[in-house]
Order: sequence, then C-alpha cells, then structure tokens
Amino acid sequence: MRIVFLGSTQFSKKLLLNLIKEDVEIVAVFSIPKYFSISYSAKKIHNTNFANLAVIADENNIPFYEIDSKKGKKLIDHKLTIQTLKPDVIFALGWYYMVPKLIREIPKYGAWGIHASLLPKYAGGAPLVWAIINGEKETGVTLFKLSSGVDDGDIILQEKIVIGENDSIAQVYEKATIASKKIMMMALKKIKTITFVKQDKDKIEIYPQRRPEDGEINLKWDAKKIYDFIRAQSEPYPGAFIRTADGKKLVIEKAKIKE
Repeated sequence: MRIVFLGSTQFSKKLLLNLIKEDVEIVAVFSIPKYFSISYSAKKIHNTNFANLAVIADENNIPFYEIDSKKGKKLIDHKLTIQTLKPDVIFALGWYYMVPKLIREIPKYGAWGIHASLLPKYAGGAPLVWAIINGEKETGVTLFKLSSGVDDGDIILQEKIVIGENDSIAQVYEKATIASKKIMMMALKKIKTITFVKQDKDKIEIYPQRRPEDGEINLKWDAKKIYDFIRAQSEPYPGAFIRTADGKKLVIEKAKIKE
C-alpha cells in the first residue's frame, strides 16, 4: 500500500506516526508552514496546532514538500511527482487547502480525508470546537473520499465518540485521534472491498472556520453556554476571553459551574 500523506497539525503527526508504526509505505509527505497563506484571509493564518512533519519525514527517509499557495507553491504543481510515486491512496489529514481533482484522480482508490464529526453534521471548520460550544454529548469522526465540495464526499467509515460533561477540547481531540487511527487502519485492511456511501448533500451542515477573535465571551449568556464556550477553546487553541476595563484580553482556560 503506497500512501502520499498531506498534513500539518498535531492530529496529522499522530496519524502519520501510526501509519509508519503499522509499516504502511509512505512515499511522500506534503505539509504547510506554521504561518500560511489562504484565499479567505488577507493576512497569513497562524496554525496554532502546527506539527513539524519535516522532522518525521527526514527521520524515516521520506521525501518532503512544503506548500504555501500564495507563494506560488501549489499542490497541483507537484502533479507529475505524485504520478511518478504511483500512490494507492492520498491521505489529507489536518490539511487546509482543497485537493484539486487532477490530484485526487491519481491514486487507485482516490484521496481520503478524516473529518472530526459524524458527517453530514458539522462539516466545515473547527467541528470539535463547534460541537462542544453547542453542548453536544457525542460526536465522531468520518473517513471519506474527497470531492470538490466542503466535506461532502462519499463516506467510507464512521466512529462515534462521547463528549464528557467535563471534557476539554484537548480531551475530545484525543478521543477523535484514537478513533481516527482505528477507522483508518480498518479501511486500509479492507481497501479492496470498501463500499463508498454517498452523502445526502441536502443534509450537510457547514460551519465556518473560527478565528482567535471569535473567542470573546458574552457575559449575558447563561452559565452552561459560557462553560461550554470556554472548554471548547482551551489549550491547544487560543482560548475564550473577556475584555478588562482597560481593554486587555483576559483568557479563561478553565471554568466550573457552581450551583
């Protein structure tokens, strides 16, 4: 099984290391810098959950490439390289750019991603954060085939995870990572008999990406909403905050509801 791996986050790092541990052949790693350009922002985006995959690639003698679209370094520019590598699958895990159709069509089994929700729910940006903010008691991860839309490709496998009442985003993130490792390896082991299930696109809920400034707490909210808002954006994310009288930002990392 030959895999081209696209990723740039701590989630990416854990899944890449798991593939290596399971002796899956990684033929190339593509990543994005910690501060990167993207179409919807005039400023560079700061990846607060960044992982340096170049180190892992170097330690394991895997070819490494860095992509930053506004600098002219686009994935499509590596089409010939990827074709030469003859991947069976492309994995896009913790990847912030669309994977062009010309690239998705190269692997025998297509390009796959893992989204941290039970699609079609919570498609789009920051699905775990949004699920906690909205007070959900469960969510999950979905392994799916990438398409031209936002998280709307055919579903391969899904796994539910519980969101505990006191779970921080880091704890839910870890549950999602464990579930992702599980379904990824399950799919690779039965790749020749996989059934791709089409999503009902009318049911897809697309949530926006979140920015650090979106973390401001509205003190008019009820206690439960504020509590969920805080734990949803705690480490490793920038954090929920209030403004002090002198205009400074006070980040609240942890809260407790007192009856």
